[in-house]
Amino acid sequence: MSTEHLRIVTVAFNPGEELALWAESVLAATQRKADVVIVDNGAAGEVVDAVGRIYGASIVRPGRNLGYGTAVNRGAKAQGESMDSEWIVVVNPDVVFLPGSIDALIEAAAAWPKGGAFGPLVRDREGAVYPSARKFPRLVSGIGHALLVGVWPSNPFSRAYRENADTTRAHAVDWLSGSCLLLRRDAFEAVGGFDESYFMFFEDTTLGEQLAAAGWQSVFVPDAEVVHDQGASWRNKPENMIHAHHRSAVHYLDGVYDKPYQAPLRWALRAGLRAREELLVRLSRRQTSKKSLG
Repeated sequence: MSTEHLRIVTVAFNPGEELALWAESVLAATQRKADVVIVDNGAAGEVVDAVGRIYGASIVRPGRNLGYGTAVNRGAKAQGESMDSEWIVVVNPDVVFLPGSIDALIEAAAAWPKGGAFGPLVRDREGAVYPSARKFPRLVSGIGHALLVGVWPSNPFSRAYRENADTTRAHAVDWLSGSCLLLRRDAFEAVGGFDESYFMFFEDTTLGEQLAAAGWQSVFVPDAEVVHDQGASWRNKPENMIHAHHRSAVHYLDGVYDKPYQAPLRWALRAGLRAREELLVRLSRRQTSKKSLG
């Protein structure tokens, strides 16, 4: 067994049974000594306390909901024997690691000395591959995807945006889903961690941008696998997440197209995203109404 220490950080917000399933899967995901940190952004801490006791996890309670990226940064810096370890795993609490998956990421990283972030192949609960390795959102593919995916999932912009990952080999991509990441601490700290101006969503895209700008690579490692029960904590109340996603999308695009002469483009993108947000909220309310009547 390796004696190398490892910091694993997750962020919980009033979780259910998925947190214990995640913690159980950590035990088989690595042979390294893992220092597990749960940052509790929620108000009801009973489940977090129970998981912490059973699995020996440290709990960080900021006293308020910091959002995802800020909470991860707190967890990465928390006191503990692995606070200076070379590797940090950042993972959502509704992820289940397949056996050996963390070690597979670390072993693959040996071939990528300029790799700053490494992401596994992510499957959903039905076993389908989730597009966790993507291109940076830009005016054609990314913006077309953002505006159309909610109403036309198979549109050509979304297909181009998502078709970035070869699942047969490890390779560099633009950015990786923040649902599960192995981060080289030197790279993560060099860019200041996650951008704390994002509350939720797009902090992982921005991390990919910042790593690339600093000369680091984001590497997709399909030999490592996880299962992501996406949205377990908010599936029954999606409206808040729709609003948060679109606020972050606007913030991200304002940063990408930040030149004074690009102001009309920013206004147009904001208008398009606002229209999409309103449409998705209406669809969400309609679905919720049908469920309550059904």
